Amino acid sequence: VLITRLKLKNWRNFRQVDVPLGARTHLIGPNASGKSNFLEVFRFLRTLAQADGGGLQRAVRDLHGLTKLRSLHARIDPQVRVELEVAEDPTPEAPQWRYVLALGSEGKGQQRVVVKEERVELNGKVLIQRPDAKDRSDPERLTQTALEQINSNHAFRLLAEFFGETTYLHLVPQLLRYGTEPGAKVLENDPFGQGLLQRIAKTPKKQRDARIKRIERALSLAVPLFSSLRFEQDPITGLWHLEANFKHWRGNGAWQREDQFSDGTLRLIGLLWALQDGDGLLLLEEPELSLNDGIVRHIPLLIDRVLRDRKKGQWTRQVLLSTHSESLLAEITDPEHVLLIEPGDNGSTIRPPDASELVLLRGGLNPAEVLLPKTRPAQLDALGLTA
Repeated sequence: VLITRLKLKNWRNFRQVDVPLGARTHLIGPNASGKSNFLEVFRFLRTLAQADGGGLQRAVRDLHGLTKLRSLHARIDPQVRVELEVAEDPTPEAPQWRYVLALGSEGKGQQRVVVKEERVELNGKVLIQRPDAKDRSDPERLTQTALEQINSNHAFRLLAEFFGETTYLHLVPQLLRYGTEPGAKVLENDPFGQGLLQRIAKTPKKQRDARIKRIERALSLAVPLFSSLRFEQDPITGLWHLEANFKHWRGNGAWQREDQFSDGTLRLIGLLWALQDGDGLLLLEEPELSLNDGIVRHIPLLIDRVLRDRKKGQWTRQVLLSTHSESLLAEITDPEHVLLIEPGDNGSTIRPPDASELVLLRGGLNPAEVLLPKTRPAQLDALGLTA
């Protein structure tokens, strides 16, 4: 399952968005232009679709309310609207879904967020269109989406399950190092990798060991003096730990736990685990941080090798990745699926390469040469002259 198109209205930085998405989509743009806010759409849908502790009111509350969610550039029409096109697989004959959700304020009483429109289509046939007669007779129903209701979403539960399986990773090494200490509280949905060790521990042993072995092979190529990796439970505390052996002047080397790993090693482990953990949409925010450029150049190939089904020739998982890295962008083989965010007086816009840029990309230049320079502030060269 993959999202093939996304349309937004009045979402955070963006007044209007209409962009195609591929199995691999790379997102670039200046600082504070809206890269994180763009990825936030999919985290919002994940919370919306969660059967346990999710739903519309929770999803909006997590984003600090509708007024914070709505674009500051919204003028005539204040509704927030999300529209997605979803294919069950990459083949042209696969079933095609469309999901539309428009939100507004209740306008009275508790000022709750309410559904202004919700529509689900399958191959052009409308399965649900809201508000409907039941909603008009009982307006309280509009405080929930059909997507989050088990009794209502049976005809399109595939969408709810797909949205709910989204994974977001922007691993913060300091949180991971101290996430197992007494009193440490893991953030819900764990966007910063704090609960990585807990997730590994919950994975069935056979599957866990296979994944750890793959990570070990990758680390042996990327981390100097690294020898082996294991996942062990402390017999005294009962807590689980990653332990790595590094070659040493002593014959057996030296073992270290995750709190002694470098930031780059922790982020690489988190990336490699996330690629193997789940089938839903994977959101990666700046995976190049703390990593050597030589490793960063191999991230696109790494993703390809882990997530491509060699027998079917298809991606097994959709990935949206934000980056500032020249090294990473220089190795992209599908430059048509790079999205460029451009801030402006009326909010940010987002687009794929235009016709002239595609000519350059197809002529042998890479996105780091053609598109990345357009994300740099115009007055950047004067930065060093400021006092």
